[in-house]
Amino acid sequence: MALSPAAATAAAATVALAALCLFAAPTAGFYLPGVAPNDFDKKDPLPVKVNKLTSIKTQLPYSYYSLPFCKPDTIVDSAENLGEVLRGDRIENSPYTFEMREPQMCQIVCKISVGQKEAKVLKEKIEDEYRVNMILDNLPLVVPIQRVDQEGAYFYQHGFHVGAKGQYSGSKDEKSFIHNHLSFTVKYHRDAQRDVSRIVAFEVKPYSVKHEYEGQWNDKKTRLTTCDPHAKRIITSSDSPQEVDVGKDIIFTYDVDFKESDIKWASRWDTYLLMTDDQIHWFSIVNSLMIVLFLSGMVAMIMLRTLYRDISKYNQLETQEEAQEETGWKLVHGDVFRPPSNSDWLCVYVGTGIQFFGMLLVTMIFAVLGFLSPSNRGGLMTAMLLLWVFMGLLAGYSSSRLYKLFKGSEWKNIALRTAFTFPGSVFAIFFFLNALIWGQKSSGAVPFTTMFALVLLWFGISVPLVFVGSFLGFKKPAIEDPVKTNKIPRQIPEQAWYMNPIFSILIGGILPFGAVFIELFFILTSIWLHQFYYIFGFLFLVFLILIVTCAEISIVLCYFQLCSEDYLWWWRSYLTSGSSAIYLFLYATFYFFTKLEITKFVSAVLYFGYMLIASYAFFALTDELVICHPIIQS
Repeated sequence: MALSPAAATAAAATVALAALCLFAAPTAGFYLPGVAPNDFDKKDPLPVKVNKLTSIKTQLPYSYYSLPFCKPDTIVDSAENLGEVLRGDRIENSPYTFEMREPQMCQIVCKISVGQKEAKVLKEKIEDEYRVNMILDNLPLVVPIQRVDQEGAYFYQHGFHVGAKGQYSGSKDEKSFIHNHLSFTVKYHRDAQRDVSRIVAFEVKPYSVKHEYEGQWNDKKTRLTTCDPHAKRIITSSDSPQEVDVGKDIIFTYDVDFKESDIKWASRWDTYLLMTDDQIHWFSIVNSLMIVLFLSGMVAMIMLRTLYRDISKYNQLETQEEAQEETGWKLVHGDVFRPPSNSDWLCVYVGTGIQFFGMLLVTMIFAVLGFLSPSNRGGLMTAMLLLWVFMGLLAGYSSSRLYKLFKGSEWKNIALRTAFTFPGSVFAIFFFLNALIWGQKSSGAVPFTTMFALVLLWFGISVPLVFVGSFLGFKKPAIEDPVKTNKIPRQIPEQAWYMNPIFSILIGGILPFGAVFIELFFILTSIWLHQFYYIFGFLFLVFLILIVTCAEISIVLCYFQLCSEDYLWWWRSYLTSGSSAIYLFLYATFYFFTKLEITKFVSAVLYFGYMLIASYAFFALTDELVICHPIIQS
């Protein structure tokens, strides 16, 4: 699955990509196809569809026909699900039509005359390295590129470039050349018994060719001299490229070849989903896992030894009747369950974190089991959106349960804040970014009707479910504290410099970030560099590591805080793991300046806007563990 910035737009709208950016995607080769295969007889028509134009330099998708390409008699939009619209997909028919197992050479599509407007827009798209995306039998078009490190191995680029910049020999002036000849290869798996075929690969090699022809132009019947199927003169290079300039004609042509393959239909995505740097990926994942497991073991050992030593010391003092007064964490047992300041907001963010946690957990379970097929474009985003909406029930329930523990009585107020605080702030950022995309006339802008559907899901389903969950949670008996809280708060002694709240919170966020930052690199690469990435197996493992890490670091720092006789642990334990979102945003900034080539101001604003939403979502996600602490501390 190759994600685009439009996918990031979707994430913003659905409050899901934030989590997706952190935990995105199933082990290659393990999934259910999700759609029924299409069987083709010989000479059956194979219509090619076109999708959006994408660029890693601008991150702004455009519709295929925004460029002066050849058009069919009638342009028909394909039916798109909600996830596809949010991803920015714009799937339409094209003038390219093949016949199954019928090779074609040098077929003319059309000829266009380049005016000033056409030349300008083509040169801009070539300068920004835009790629053309096509689809055949639900398979995306890819360009096979030879790997340098392995002989005979390829990795696949999603889509082909509109054109390229270059110079004529002997000239220093840089020109723009368009890829106007496409050499397609369709691989199929044949069933010998029924004599039907199933498409398993769709590849292309683009060329720039300045076509010439004999006599008068006669549309598709014109005989070209640069390539001729009758003389079996084929195009294998771009030695005489087609320049984009005002007043010049561009002739679009294509070849199509059919090759039988041993790849079965159910495994046709495996080649697309192979990581280009799988060895580095495996090493990074194992290395990260070993480090986190080692740190987890150390944390557990320190906790057990420290607690055992403290408890033994207390028991020894009591048996010797030398316990004049309590010390350490035992001293603040009468204040440890005192409600924190601004406890209402703590309840709100705990509920939001539970909502994220439930959405991610269910999504990844289905993904690991293989139910989210890459052939179902937009399916993952649609599923996450719906799960987010329905998980509002858990958000309301958990926030009201914690609110009742704090002796609160206005559960409707908490439900209202839970339903609107996080989604509302994210929607405001998303609306601003979407307005910028509209200003660039990009197809990635979410249409008004889709925006209305999102608001309807929010207000019509999510908000009512939050109120239902809050009502059910508040109706249950309150959680009882294991010890009584003193009426008079105990004075907190002066703390050591390393127990300063800001310092300890920032230090505590390093470990959770360390558990995910290696995987984060691959996910950011998938999103912003438009590469295939589909490894939910690794992702689920990283997700579990993150949960354990957040819990352990919060417990350990909370223990040290209580040992210093500081009982104001509620907010600090929440912010300890949540501070990893700061490192996430800093890493995203580092990635922007070291890995991306974004030069336009609007594109930079979009990048940092999406990553701000991602960091905010990660901040909310890591807070749900705070509700475990009352049980732990008891």
